[in-house]
Amino acid sequence: MTVSLSYAEYLDGFSADALIAALDDHQDGKLNAFDACCARHVREGRGDACALIHEDTQGEVHAFTYAELDAMSASLAGWMIAQGLGEGDRIACMLPRSSALLVAVLATWRIGAVYQPLFTAFGPDAVAYRLARADTRLVITDAANRHKFDGLEPCPPVLAIGEASARRGTDLDWQAALDHSALDQTPPRLSPEAPFLQMFTSGTVGKPKGVAVPLKAMMAFALYMELAVDLKREDRFWNMADPGWAYGLYYAIVGPLLLGATTHFCEAGFSAEGALAFMRRHGITTFAAAPTAYRLMKASALFDDAHRTLALRAASSAGEPLNTEVVSWVEASLGCPVMDHYGQTETGMTCNNHHRLEHPKHVGGMGVPLPGYRLAILDAEYNELPPGQPGVLAVDIDRSPVHFFQGYTWQEKDPFVKGYYLTGDVVVQNEDGTFQFAGRDDDIITTAGYRVGPTDVENSVMTHPAVAESAAVGKLDEIRGEIIKSFVVLRAGFEPSEALADEIRTRVRERLSTHAFPREVEFVDELPKTPSGNIQRFKLRAQANAPTTS
Repeated sequence: MTVSLSYAEYLDGFSADALIAALDDHQDGKLNAFDACCARHVREGRGDACALIHEDTQGEVHAFTYAELDAMSASLAGWMIAQGLGEGDRIACMLPRSSALLVAVLATWRIGAVYQPLFTAFGPDAVAYRLARADTRLVITDAANRHKFDGLEPCPPVLAIGEASARRGTDLDWQAALDHSALDQTPPRLSPEAPFLQMFTSGTVGKPKGVAVPLKAMMAFALYMELAVDLKREDRFWNMADPGWAYGLYYAIVGPLLLGATTHFCEAGFSAEGALAFMRRHGITTFAAAPTAYRLMKASALFDDAHRTLALRAASSAGEPLNTEVVSWVEASLGCPVMDHYGQTETGMTCNNHHRLEHPKHVGGMGVPLPGYRLAILDAEYNELPPGQPGVLAVDIDRSPVHFFQGYTWQEKDPFVKGYYLTGDVVVQNEDGTFQFAGRDDDIITTAGYRVGPTDVENSVMTHPAVAESAAVGKLDEIRGEIIKSFVVLRAGFEPSEALADEIRTRVRERLSTHAFPREVEFVDELPKTPSGNIQRFKLRAQANAPTTS
């Protein structure tokens, strides 16, 4: 059983240097993600410990130890070196949650390259932009996703998993890569500032912004898993989030492997029935998911007495605040406490209700800063506000030794001012030192735990020949938190119809992503704009969420 320590007591003894030392046994001031996540555990005599349990879509279970992942990644890394790949190169994967994905990630880090996730729900438009922007040197994908790279110009070489019949003529063979002679070189020791992940984050204006995550971010990832999630090596951990996104990549792969724990991949798509069976089958003890998953589990009624057959001791949630009803349901039905956590792609999880640390905890609250971070609330002139007054949440960089965000990769936006990183989220600090989410000062849509920039949706809608203008906003939804609603102005000669709305929805789903399409389309004569011509999305958001009258 966990022995809780007060938050204040933990802060008194906190040391960023000690945290680095715990993650790296070389003590040379440099880092390597493969070394920290895999090789270190093998050197410590824990090579036989289980690192991954993967259940595929057919229900077959595959377990991999740290030593097995070490061996498999060595062969793939040897193949990568033979292809001329090396330090700093971006290597992208579009793969389901599988052992192949984890081997590819570890091999990428093993040669000092930078892993670039591609969400399997992305369409060709989303893929093409990310590959071109990052100058990606290699793509690894499977037969189910290979078609998304057809016709892309330019397209990096493709390493294809699966039957030869599914490969294109120039594709490279995954099995041949795994059969390559193992790399016998020591993984390169890199500066803590060197990137090991190439992320993209959606914004309200323009294309997604690049976030190159440096190796020193591993401190924050490990700390979150240890304190907020309360992960222990003996746990059986399942983070339901997809590794194509930050929360899944940071905390279903990097975080648990840093701690030497066992992470679980469920390749099948989500269903409440499937989730319950998976938890029972694998004896899951610690669990993390977006609020949408908890709401769907609750709505199914399948989990109402699940605590009698589950082994859960801690649950975590990220993406949007949980309400009292869901929190109470988790405690009663799953038989464990659930804690809300807040973070961003840029920063990782920075404000949390920590399972392991004692501090005031409020339903719907964000909790307290992750040790190693100092958070502040700023007014419009960037002055710090006292408790009780809402303002923009910011990271005090000089007083946050665990903060790792260096700025957007291609300087798409400057989020720093007067020594602070501005999150863009509106927050209130309570008198007891905890923080409460108050809203957003931008137009980001959070649907089923995914943050979607309205511009991406609007640009995809605009590719339909009938559309003259479009605007996308979030509409409140009981299950998904928000759904995407598009307001569309048609070109002359086109008439509104449900068939046309379906065409628009299908186009966005296929071109952009299956999670970022507008579930509602409303045709309007014009969009509200400022005198300078900017769309006033706040007015459309109010219209979309206005109570309906009968």
